[in-house]
Amino acid sequence: MTLSPAHPGAGRVLRKDIIAASLISLAGCVAPASAPPHRAEPAERASMVAPRPVPPGPITFGYSGQRVQGGVVIGTAPAGTRRLTLDGMAVPVAQDGRFLIAFDRDAPPAATLLATLADGREIRDMLSIAPRAWDISRLNSLPKYPVPEAEFARVRPAELAQITAARRTPVESSGWRQSFLWPTTGRISTLFGSQRIYKNGEAGSYHSGLDIARATGTPVVAPADGVVILAADHPFTLEGNLLMIDHGMGLSSAFLHLSRMDVRVGDRVVRGQLIGAVGRSGRATGPHLHWGMKWREARLDPLLLAGAMPAM
Repeated sequence: MTLSPAHPGAGRVLRKDIIAASLISLAGCVAPASAPPHRAEPAERASMVAPRPVPPGPITFGYSGQRVQGGVVIGTAPAGTRRLTLDGMAVPVAQDGRFLIAFDRDAPPAATLLATLADGREIRDMLSIAPRAWDISRLNSLPKYPVPEAEFARVRPAELAQITAARRTPVESSGWRQSFLWPTTGRISTLFGSQRIYKNGEAGSYHSGLDIARATGTPVVAPADGVVILAADHPFTLEGNLLMIDHGMGLSSAFLHLSRMDVRVGDRVVRGQLIGAVGRSGRATGPHLHWGMKWREARLDPLLLAGAMPAM
């Protein structure tokens, strides 16, 4: 039956329809009060992590020093470097991006420096290492001088073990950044890298340092800041009274044949500080200072760090 407006029940039916329509409309506009928060899955969370930004700065290497056999180079790593290697060997990088590398007396003609940046990029540089002409003396009529086998074989292993352990001592020093002094001045009697070839072509070991001829007792000073890692408590068979200083970043100095040592293991020394005196202890034909330098296992030429010998 259709109700007309005049019918007594018509008003009640229309009011119910209006109320129902209003409730439906409101339900579409109001969000549920207890909607659960969205939780990203692990894969989704990983995709949401932004890559580590590379700090502003040049994406290239910078160098100072001589890329030659026996030479030392101080470099600047590309901005954002988080790992640096030289021919696959890890090289520490300072907070300011500086680093140190060096090349052995017999280094090959090339080396690869690789920087891995924080964003995963790799910056590679192929370094050319210049060869050098070494002072080679040929003494074809003389046999190689024999080492006293029995005594040498008895004591030498312990001496070498002490030297090796000292080089492994962790050291924090910024001496490697400095301009190196000559530890003493005088006539250079034997150059780094020089070698003798004896009878039947038998080669002697090349000279691993630089000899400065001076009188016994002549003062010896630290060429740069560092930490004393060895002060031999007795003369070694070859080195005599041996003193070693680590300048940081794996760079170290060794001073041989001393007549005395004025510092002890663990002492921090500063550039120009008195550390000992020239002598002829160990295997030496006369008083002189043998100054040897190493970066890790690479033997280096001190002349390339200290420059020309100053006039006396």
